[in-house]
Amino acid sequence: MALGKLKRQALLHYIDASFGGDTPIWFLIGKDIDDMSVDLSPDTETKKNILGETSVNDNGYEPKLSADPYYANPGDSIYAKLKDIAMNRKTGDDCKTKVLEVLIDKENGPYDAWQEDCIVKPQSYGGGTEGVAIPFDVSFDGNREQGTVDIVDKVPTFTKATTESGE
Repeated sequence: MALGKLKRQALLHYIDASFGGDTPIWFLIGKDIDDMSVDLSPDTETKKNILGETSVNDNGYEPKLSADPYYANPGDSIYAKLKDIAMNRKTGDDCKTKVLEVLIDKENGPYDAWQEDCIVKPQSYGGGTEGVAIPFDVSFDGNREQGTVDIVDKVPTFTKATTESGE
C-alpha cells in the first residue's frame, strides 16, 4: 500500500534536551510552528577561466533550522536549557547537543533517521501576547550518522547503521 504524498508531519526533528547526558531526552520540535525547514545553505563557488571553461567548487553544506516560534513552557524538557543559554548568554560547549531527524515514509518502523551534533542558540526572548517566546536556531555541526528509529509511546530510539566491515 503506497503512502502517497508525504504530509509535513512525516518529517520529525528532535533535540536532545539532556545536552550531553548519558541518555538522550528527545524533545520534538514543532508545537506552535506551522512552517519549518532545514536550510541546507549549499556552499558552492563557480569560476570561469580565461579559456571560457567553467568549474564548480563544492564546499558542502552549512545546514540550519529555525524553531520559531517556541513559547516558553516550564513543562518542556528543553525549556530549562534554553532559558539558561539565553539568560546567561552561554556559548560554546554549553550550547552543544544532538539533533535527530526521522523520516516516516513507510507504514511501519523502524524508520530512516539521521543523528548529528548541533549547536542550539536562542535568537531572542520576549514576544507578544501569545506568551514568552524563545525562538532558537539549530546549527548542524557534523558527525552525522545514519541509522533507524523505533518510536514507542512517542519516544524515539536511534540505532546507528552498521557498515559492511562491522563497525
